[in-house]
Amino acid sequence: MIILVFGKPGSGKGSVAEVFSERSSFKHVSTGNIFRKEIAEKTELGLLADSYIKGGNLVPDEITNSIVENYLKANGKEDLLLDGYPRTIPQAIFLDEAVKRHNLKIMGVFDLECEDSLVIERLSSRRVCSECGAIYNTRNHNPKIPGVCDECHSPVIQRKDDSVESITNRLKVYERDTEPLINYYKERKLLYKVDGRADSDVVFEEITGILAKCN
Repeated sequence: MIILVFGKPGSGKGSVAEVFSERSSFKHVSTGNIFRKEIAEKTELGLLADSYIKGGNLVPDEITNSIVENYLKANGKEDLLLDGYPRTIPQAIFLDEAVKRHNLKIMGVFDLECEDSLVIERLSSRRVCSECGAIYNTRNHNPKIPGVCDECHSPVIQRKDDSVESITNRLKVYERDTEPLINYYKERKLLYKVDGRADSDVVFEEITGILAKCN
């Protein structure tokens, strides 16, 4: 079984995926993690993807598609939650074809709805450990010692892409590139809208309830 989780940056996709990994049979799969695995193993596709990433460029669709299909081929017997893929209509079309080739099925596409103002509030308050990557936020989860990671005691920083200006630009990119996918899956009667403002546990329960009715 495959499900897709969509949503603006900061809509809670990562938190929801983490709950799924802890409380269900679904394995959280992000293209970033797949890329890192391929790069670490120095596969041909991984090295090719790495050359684009190091150059500050987006990995072309054909490379991303091939890496994702290889993953589906090797792990398709598991329940998978795809996060960050597809990002474009051509990727969605390719995924449909890959799913058919490997006798898999997309059970649902879940769009975590969230207004821009809340996205900006969530992401601009986020802080990250510069060493271990632990995540904090200035709203309700500050480190015990200001500016110092609870886990490894390294400096806690705000990433450049969590500035208000950067977040605004990311939202524009999302609207341009990803929102057309909403209509694509809506036409295929696979799309379900979920309240991304809710706590991740609540979102998890809502999605699992929808899936139970799909089976």
